[in-house]
Amino acid sequence: MAEVRGPNTWRDELASLIEDAGVRYVADPITISTTPLSFDGETTTITTKTTTDYQNDKLEEAPPESLKDQVKGFAMAWGEILMELGRGCRDIVQQSLLTEDSYIVRKLEKPIARASAKLRYFNEFLPEDRDPAHAWPVVFFVFILALAAINVNTQYGSLVPPVKRARIHPPNATRIQLPDGRHMAYHEQGVTADRAKFSIITPHSFLSSRLAGIPGIKMPLLEEFGIRLVTYDLPGFGESDPHPSRNLNTSALDMLHLANAVGVSDKFWVLAHSGGGMHALAALKYIPNKVAGAALFAPVTNPYEPGMTKEEMKRTWENWLPRRKFLYFLARRFPRFLSSFYHRTFLSGKLERIDKWLSDEILIEDPIFEELWDRNLEESIRQRNVKPFIEEAMLQVSNWGFRLSELQVQRRCQGRGILPWLRSMYSQAECELTGYLGPIHIWQGMDDHVVPPSMTDHIARVLPEANVHKLPNEGRYFPRSLDPLKVQSSIKEEIKQPPSEENEEEKS
Repeated sequence: MAEVRGPNTWRDELASLIEDAGVRYVADPITISTTPLSFDGETTTITTKTTTDYQNDKLEEAPPESLKDQVKGFAMAWGEILMELGRGCRDIVQQSLLTEDSYIVRKLEKPIARASAKLRYFNEFLPEDRDPAHAWPVVFFVFILALAAINVNTQYGSLVPPVKRARIHPPNATRIQLPDGRHMAYHEQGVTADRAKFSIITPHSFLSSRLAGIPGIKMPLLEEFGIRLVTYDLPGFGESDPHPSRNLNTSALDMLHLANAVGVSDKFWVLAHSGGGMHALAALKYIPNKVAGAALFAPVTNPYEPGMTKEEMKRTWENWLPRRKFLYFLARRFPRFLSSFYHRTFLSGKLERIDKWLSDEILIEDPIFEELWDRNLEESIRQRNVKPFIEEAMLQVSNWGFRLSELQVQRRCQGRGILPWLRSMYSQAECELTGYLGPIHIWQGMDDHVVPPSMTDHIARVLPEANVHKLPNEGRYFPRSLDPLKVQSSIKEEIKQPPSEENEEEKS
């Protein structure tokens, strides 16, 4: 074996043992010399690359990292950090809040156990090999997806007719100034004031205006009976100024000021439909000496009226859609939330289809009536102010300031105690009749789903003197069986002979 020749330094010895370890010497870079080795007469040369050459080879082999790869790596790193953070929060919650002796577990353990026991019968609908804890979340998730699919299908799957936009017409109403400085807009139909035999003042219903009047009324009919019909805009509706704090008492006083301003010197009749009924009933309570009689068409009463029986209240609420029930609940408990709903519906400027509001097919198919309906709605939202509509909804479901039973004719004696009672037995001068003494007529369509007949039944029970006319197979406006001539004739007879206090005393 040939002897290896050549001087070997300590660096040559180190390089012969290890490869490039990444150690750098600034002053003297590491280099490995080429040393010839001879084995059995053959000379072999070992050539070792320098560290600089080795790094250059690595740079040539690895391609540069793109921005996409950097973002991907950054996102993966953050994902791992968030996962670890979530696991840590979960462990903290389990160890501090969900233990058996924690406050939350002690307070919720019994209610959750009772609720689980009541809902446990739902598990009978699951397959026997399915764990309820895993099956019900899947069922709930699928239910949410189904609702979303149905909603998308109803919105975009069918052809939706174009929506009509509300127009704002130029002001054209006649207005009067009330004692408090507000202005009230009104509209007259029929004969003039000097020829009028009967004066009728009509407060409109919700989402309506002075232009509503009596739907389908003919001018020759008003002239034949000598009727002067005066309709007006409630505060904040149409062209009437809003009232800062209105109630049913101020509504009755507005009606009285209107009658005096338009020259109604004698008593007048009040005629109202649907939601306008509460304003007409308020007139019977607060200005009974100026009201000759009342004609109400499907009047709305307070669905939360304490005087309603359980059967009347049940029949009132059972036919309403969940949407209407929810709106009544909001008007009574959280009226501020009505603002968002009203702005998304009629105050958005879109005229909804008439069949969403009416149940009378004849009126729906009549283009003339639909045109009048749209014009009336446009006038109602003229001011684009949501406050009057919220006030009207609140008035309907809140305390009216009086009960319907107070309108009932009854004898009331002054004073309380034994002496006034003994005195009233020998003298009739100490007693007087209270309530509303004039005639009250009510017409109700038995197929009306907006104002259910149970409301009229409640009025008839509380006010037995009222004349209730039930119309079978009729809806909201009952145009087929209601003959205006017969209505006006029946009212005309009672106008000629109004009940006097002496006659009421004889009845009592």
